[in-house]
Amino acid sequence: MSFFYIFFFLISCLGLYFASELMVKGLMRVARFLGWREFVVAFFVMSFAASLPNFFVGIFSAFHKIPILSFGDIVGGNVIDLTLAIAISALIAKGLPTDSRMVQSSSVFTFIIALLPLLLILDGVLGGGDGIVLILTFMLYNFWLFSKKERFVKAYEEGTVSRIKEFKPFLRDVGYIFLGLIILLLSAEGIVLSSKFFAYFFRLDIALIGILIVSLGNALPEIYLSVSLAKRGQTWMILGNLMGSVIVPATLVLGIVSLIAPIRIPDFSPFVIARFFLIISALFFFFFVRSDRKISKREAVFLLLIYIAFVLIEILFR
Repeated sequence: MSFFYIFFFLISCLGLYFASELMVKGLMRVARFLGWREFVVAFFVMSFAASLPNFFVGIFSAFHKIPILSFGDIVGGNVIDLTLAIAISALIAKGLPTDSRMVQSSSVFTFIIALLPLLLILDGVLGGGDGIVLILTFMLYNFWLFSKKERFVKAYEEGTVSRIKEFKPFLRDVGYIFLGLIILLLSAEGIVLSSKFFAYFFRLDIALIGILIVSLGNALPEIYLSVSLAKRGQTWMILGNLMGSVIVPATLVLGIVSLIAPIRIPDFSPFVIARFFLIISALFFFFFVRSDRKISKREAVFLLLIYIAFVLIEILFR
């Protein structure tokens, strides 16, 4: 029975990965067809698409009365985004430029928002009031994000094919997006059911499963997308995608989940290590972005070592 659920979990993770890849590619082509702005694509569309696995896992975990799985997923996922994902992208791209005012300003929001859920749950509960605070924070960030008209000057373009010739592919891409949503729904349900079984059968804390396992599976889309952008030399989009992938789950997703089912943590021990490493990851990410106007290969290796230390300590001290 346990092998079946392990296989079921792996298939569900692959489903999340391929569905997210399908949706991101479809959204990018739709963005080109509709003439959306580069800024919207980089800081809004991609991060939202990459956060969909967190959203669906969060919704299903709330309905199954284990919303703590979503909290662990997002805490672990934020550590991954701020260390592993950025490190791999910077190593492939031989450094990530951080000199734009947009990236510099967003790094402040990213640092604060990554730690905000940890502050709100210090009383042991992330309830409806906290959920409203998180959603309002998300709205405030987006109000600031879209307040500057100069961010909407350049349209996102990847080719010169006319829109008339692209209409049929456009409809096909819309179909791919809806197909990706269906696969995401099924995969998220599979991950939640598998996680419940692992917690019971292996006597593991459901929060730990979210922190180490589910978070890595859900982080695959943004890692894949960041690597693809690094290979294409579109490094300016990588940090926008990854910072958005931290902000959207930590505010909108957790806010919605806590409104559906309050997240209660009677025992903080499963989160001690993860909370420490999230604070460390956020601090060094903020420092590296603001220091030399570039995340260098050396800094990328340091972030990678933080993630490796996080995983090893979580495993060894259980």
